[in-house]
Amino acid sequence: MVTGEMNLNGEYTTGWTGSGASKSDKKVVGLTLFDLRRRQKVDQLSMVGVNGSKFPAVRQHLQENIGNVYKDMDTSFVAYPDEGKTDPEAYKSAIDALKPGDAVIIFTPDSTHYPISLYALERGLHVLVTKPATQKLSHHIELIEAAKKNNVVCFVEHHKRFDPVYSDAKARAASLGEFNFFNAWMSQPKSQLETFRAWAGKDSDISYYLSSHHIDICCWILQGKAVPTRVVASAATGIATGDPYNCVDNTEDTITLLVDWQSLSSSRHKGTAVYTASWTAPLKAGVHSAQHWYYMGEKGDITVDQAHRGYDITVDDTGKTYMKYSPSESGHFDGQRGYGYVSIEKFIDAAKAVNAGESKPEDFDAHGLPTIANTVLTTAILNAGRISLDEKRPVGIKLSGNQWALE
Repeated sequence: MVTGEMNLNGEYTTGWTGSGASKSDKKVVGLTLFDLRRRQKVDQLSMVGVNGSKFPAVRQHLQENIGNVYKDMDTSFVAYPDEGKTDPEAYKSAIDALKPGDAVIIFTPDSTHYPISLYALERGLHVLVTKPATQKLSHHIELIEAAKKNNVVCFVEHHKRFDPVYSDAKARAASLGEFNFFNAWMSQPKSQLETFRAWAGKDSDISYYLSSHHIDICCWILQGKAVPTRVVASAATGIATGDPYNCVDNTEDTITLLVDWQSLSSSRHKGTAVYTASWTAPLKAGVHSAQHWYYMGEKGDITVDQAHRGYDITVDDTGKTYMKYSPSESGHFDGQRGYGYVSIEKFIDAAKAVNAGESKPEDFDAHGLPTIANTVLTTAILNAGRISLDEKRPVGIKLSGNQWALE
């Protein structure tokens, strides 16, 4: 089994935010790891935050919403820092307590992904880091090199690759010839600005946070077929910085990236992609995350809308359904087929295979998985978009030697 560590970032990890239980139904990471422990794929779990005073409420929340709901579900964990203490670098103490071959799962604000991931990789630990892997292309390349040097697995938690609809669409796109056009939209209601006020517009933006999903899907579809060459960004503003949200100046409401793509097999074939993300959608939009995209190739097109995951359930308190939370007939958790769960389990299985000598970390680059090496162009596009917004200019992407660079 693998000893694991979760880095705490509220909603997606535990379903708990600083203001209490999340109104969305996202409590994916903690629930998945508790179930993987029940299935004996992971062993001891630790959880890391900055403020230890939150842990009593987190423990109570997990017990009430997981431990008391599912049979044989142990929600215990070792907390860093200690309750009552505050330590922005508590992750170092937690990582130092692990041994090479253990695993670290990072769900923290975007600006912290790189230093935490690097610290773990350099100590021989397998890493799963949520999207975006890093905010700078240069940092992403450093993580690729650190994972290779230390012979460990490093995945980016791009769980949309494991959505069966997205996966099927990717497979079907392979028969549509040269790429021509991609258009993606993803949004969350304005209430998310309350959840993310501590970092929204300060440490990251909505493009890094949401468009990273669909940019990665596009890069995955086009891997080995086309490469991005130029990015131009535009943004809408005015809602996030006004009442009642009052985010810092220059916080964008909606960001659009226009990206040029060049075919690798035909010099005359060029494609265009438009990736848009917003966290100022209407409060009563009916879904927590609007998410749809359109792909047009030389021989056909594909339209995907996964806002409702193929069906619609509305509940006063929680809204949409993110994954299957109803227990099985035996009373156990029964959501192992959800793509958020699959994404984490794939990482744990890869770490176990490397530890057992059954696989090498680089083997997973060929499996269509979101390894740190396979996701470098996603970061290149996101980083180029941020530069384009800040400097009000187009940003080029090119292969310099064997590494990608911005210009």
